[in-house]
Amino acid sequence: MKKRGIGISSAFYGTGYGNGFPDVSNAIAELQKDGTVNIYVGATEVGQGAKTIMSQIPAEVLGLQVKDINFINEDTKITPDSGTAAASRQTYNTGNAIKMAAEELKKELTNIAAKELKLNNNIGLQFREGEIYLKTFPSKRISIESIAKIYGNIRKEAQFVAQTVEMDGETGQGAPYWPYTFNACAVEVEVDTETGRVEVIKAAHAQDVGKALNPLLIEGQMDGGFAMGMGYAIFEDIGLNNGKIKNNRFTNYILPTSMDVPDINNIIIEDPEPTAPFGAKGIGEPTMVAVAPAILNAIYNAVGVRVTEIPITPERLLKAIKDKEK
Repeated sequence: MKKRGIGISSAFYGTGYGNGFPDVSNAIAELQKDGTVNIYVGATEVGQGAKTIMSQIPAEVLGLQVKDINFINEDTKITPDSGTAAASRQTYNTGNAIKMAAEELKKELTNIAAKELKLNNNIGLQFREGEIYLKTFPSKRISIESIAKIYGNIRKEAQFVAQTVEMDGETGQGAPYWPYTFNACAVEVEVDTETGRVEVIKAAHAQDVGKALNPLLIEGQMDGGFAMGMGYAIFEDIGLNNGKIKNNRFTNYILPTSMDVPDINNIIIEDPEPTAPFGAKGIGEPTMVAVAPAILNAIYNAVGVRVTEIPITPERLLKAIKDKEK
């Protein structure tokens, strides 16, 4: 017999290393002679879209296009330390450091433009499409490339340190993370009570992102996070027994495929974080946190069995159903 059930879950997740541990990102913004800008950071791209989002941030600050940003990372010889690609921290931490470095470069370019345009101050200068112009008299303008040719490379550095307070071991008080991100997940499952197989039929996934700087990347993260949470809940079993891994290859360590993952209704919730670069939060890991609990709740709703060990393999679920019947 096949039975269906619906489950929901919500979660919150703290950004960064937390608990008072030093969480530091450094960045360099350097104007090149061709008018492009090099961004140097030690941030690692592991498929989360770091190179894209961290090119968008300085482009926005300097009124350039993403193609005008040369994003240089993963080379410890020439890039400053930006911390690990972990704890969903790169967009917030390193994004802030990049924004700060780009803003320092913008200040320098603003002063130079005022001088070259023979203005009596730098008030009212705007940056757009690679040019700096006076808002009240737009024909009074100079290109960033022209400045680069006159002044050569201009290099600015910045450092961002996340706010985190160590927890008091006795009272349990503290502010270990900032900012937090929030999400919720709802799923419908179908449980075959004869085979123990669980199929996720439908899903809705809501994620607080602060400000969506790149909605397409966010949806990709949400899809990937859902698939990982689903694998965690009902597929991926390493079979650990006395310190030995039984399922040590992909022939018996089962991963969800695109055929297993349902269509997901991704819902992006925007509530800009004032301390974040243009309000954006990191959402790499949070997207998977609420998925497994939602699936477990849906299984309980379908067959009335509360399973406390994951993944819920067919064998474990059948045993739980039979134990309940007894």
